[in-house]
Amino acid sequence: MGVDARLMAQVVPATTVLLTVECQQGVVGADSALPELAAAARESGALDNVARLVGAAHGAGVQVVHALAVRRPDGRGASRNARLFRAAERLPVQQVLGTPAAQVAAPIAVSEDDLVVRRLHGLSPLAGTDVDALLRNLGCRTVVITGVSANVAIPNAVFDAVNAGYVAVVPEDAIAGVPASYVPEVVRHSLALVATVTRTDDVVGCWEGAGRPTENAQG
Repeated sequence: MGVDARLMAQVVPATTVLLTVECQQGVVGADSALPELAAAARESGALDNVARLVGAAHGAGVQVVHALAVRRPDGRGASRNARLFRAAERLPVQQVLGTPAAQVAAPIAVSEDDLVVRRLHGLSPLAGTDVDALLRNLGCRTVVITGVSANVAIPNAVFDAVNAGYVAVVPEDAIAGVPASYVPEVVRHSLALVATVTRTDDVVGCWEGAGRPTENAQG
């Protein structure tokens, strides 16, 4: 299968950033605070696809940014203005800075050139964090958004990226949420309205420069 010409034009390595969202051990790892979400990420293949995309990005010279949601040991500065945050405070595994839970999860490889951004508050990996400024300083025009969850953080990342003027690309097989049946629904009825929805193989194919251009991109 040839590489999609429209997608290839969007994910040019020099102006693209691959963003992994909350792909940390305490969220998608074996000892997750959210075992149902972790299982969905593994069983759907989404976590492996994030790792594939990161590997392809490293090989193609695409900047990788890992966005992690963390807490201070004393919880200072953490959000408490939504039921989700209050429930997180009671979970047996806490995403505390400096602990394994707050580290990028296997099988995702982190290179010395990757940027790791940790946020203490809020729902979005972009709004209220360093990510937007970093993207602009990197000359980024397109953000490839991967990770979890399709319920909250992924839609936040997509909408914030589009509102900030970036092209958002979502490999739909590299995101996960619960229940699993919800993911294609939010992709079809929300994310596809504002982002380019694609597949891991297509993005990897662009970065590997394989195949011939076709005209099959989803808008």
